[in-house]
Amino acid sequence: MDVALGGTFDPVHDGHRALFERAFELGDVTVGLTSDELAPRTRAEDRPVRPYEMRHAELIAELERFAGEHDREFTVRKLDSPTGIATEPMFDVLVVSPETRTGGKRINELRRKRGNEPLQLAVVDHVYAEDGELLSSTRIVRGEVDEHGELTPDRDGWMADVER
Repeated sequence: MDVALGGTFDPVHDGHRALFERAFELGDVTVGLTSDELAPRTRAEDRPVRPYEMRHAELIAELERFAGEHDREFTVRKLDSPTGIATEPMFDVLVVSPETRTGGKRINELRRKRGNEPLQLAVVDHVYAEDGELLSSTRIVRGEVDEHGELTPDRDGWMADVER
């Protein structure tokens, strides 16, 4: 099967790794990585996003490990639009999180309008941090948790500095 997924992946964390794992279980993978122009329009929080080339290099390193473990091929392509690569007819499956499932349904509507078969949506459950809250890149950037969802050792000190 040809599998697609997309995102900003800044920084990569265990929630992303769960998406990668599922994608490589299913087949060869094409990952759409948001361009610098698209990333500011697609992120939910107002926070900095590293340049595409930095995110691309980190993503390649992550994907090489998963591809090797599953004996699969992968490609990374730049995303310049929110629907990205998933509307292209070559894909069979789109890997999504619960919050991006609606976007996957929208992509399938576009595919139908273009005369393409809808994609199977492989929904990967959220990954939660040590505190029971959702693991996210925004929480990592804020210094609340690390890439594995563990609370940062100086979290109380950091929050105290912010409140002062």
